[in-house]
Amino acid sequence: MRFYDHVAQATHDLTYSDVFLVPSRSNVTSRLDVSLATTDGTGAQIPIVAANMNSVTGPRLAATLARRGGLGVLPQDMPLQQLDAAIRWVKEQPVAFDTPFELSPDATVAEALRAVPAVKGHGIVLREKSGEYLGCIVASRLGTALPDARLGDLLHGRLASIDAEDITSPRAAFDLLVAADLDFAPVLRHGHLVGTLSRTSALRSTLYKPALDASGRLRVAAAVGINGDVAGKAKALAAAGVDVLVLDTAHGHQEGMLKAIHAVAQLKLPIPIVAGNVVTGDAVRDLVRAGAQIIKVGVGPGAMCTTRMMTAVGRPQFSAVLETAEAARELGAHVWADGGVRYPRDVALALAAGASSVMIGSWFAGTIEAPGTLETDDSGRLFKQSWGMASTKAVHERFGRLDPYELARKELFAEGISSSKIYLDPLRPSVEDLVDMITSGVRSSFTYAGASNLTEFFQRALVGLQSASGYEEGKALPVSW
Repeated sequence: MRFYDHVAQATHDLTYSDVFLVPSRSNVTSRLDVSLATTDGTGAQIPIVAANMNSVTGPRLAATLARRGGLGVLPQDMPLQQLDAAIRWVKEQPVAFDTPFELSPDATVAEALRAVPAVKGHGIVLREKSGEYLGCIVASRLGTALPDARLGDLLHGRLASIDAEDITSPRAAFDLLVAADLDFAPVLRHGHLVGTLSRTSALRSTLYKPALDASGRLRVAAAVGINGDVAGKAKALAAAGVDVLVLDTAHGHQEGMLKAIHAVAQLKLPIPIVAGNVVTGDAVRDLVRAGAQIIKVGVGPGAMCTTRMMTAVGRPQFSAVLETAEAARELGAHVWADGGVRYPRDVALALAAGASSVMIGSWFAGTIEAPGTLETDDSGRLFKQSWGMASTKAVHERFGRLDPYELARKELFAEGISSSKIYLDPLRPSVEDLVDMITSGVRSSFTYAGASNLTEFFQRALVGLQSASGYEEGKALPVSW
């Protein structure tokens, strides 16, 4: 990356809204000619990582994101046994088909709508307690049924299904759905349900390459804290099949983190170690020398984070990524840009600054696949709850098993937002919809720079500085003038 006008380089730190990409001469004719595969050893096929936040990444979102080439990081607040089960669940999910939402036939429409909104391309699978597959209901049907209606009563014969043996390619799956005039269908193999498909998911499978481990299973990452038996937890997660281990704490440049990294590195596990969060080159050098291969960068830029306002600690994210990525390259390591992205442009700018992947948190919290249930506000809009990982809510979840006195002490000094409504975008209710939007924008950024992959993009990206009014000029008008 280079700045467009060296004379005009800022003497202060920059965030994403302070900079822009300048178009360059390009021979990349199509965004589909661009590869977004990462080179940081994680096996991700797109540079998008779902943050290890309780309200963002659960096993369903992790599996969905991996199916499209990204990586989800399961949060450290999950008890070890539950984290083990979540990793194994992701590994069991289909690669070629979508993971179904399953409910009992005795569940009500209202219960179903807390899991899936009444939109095209989604549905609910019904199973008996014995595991017998009963049928499938398209989600749009839920919007016309009474809230207290039994789902079983909505079944009038089985929804037409697709035989897995007939699917020879993603394009063939799309054509089968079109031929059957279906937007959504269950996929059966020898009469047993193996997944679901929509026209859009079949189409996506022609465009995305899944992030798979050596055994052909979906990849997944998991986070652990730096206190307690970190090495023991790392071994347990590796045994469960985790592909990337994230050592996570708010202030990553501390002795406790260095000791934790060293303890895990001594195990010589065949998986990358990610550590953070930091914002300086010196911190990167210390963490890499301790044994980390990827450093998480960002203090205070997240939508749910109040660290900068509470403590004055942090750093504008573009400059933080720029400096830390340079330090990491000198040592053969990599950085993930963690936080501060609001638009696809911000993801592109983080990659231009040298990040190998970009972590996304609250942006993904308001999606169908995120943990938690769908709620409706007074105006009828759907939302999910999100909260910061240092907030009172997160502290209570993390330390809820402590005695009341110790828990009260920790809650007294919590910071961050404990409850925020993240609304579902009616046009993009799924995390896959957001991934489409983000990767589409980033691929176009590559073509403007004349880059066909991440390495070329970093080398060719031309970055300029702009005023606040310059940033506002780039926004579309929501209404006519």
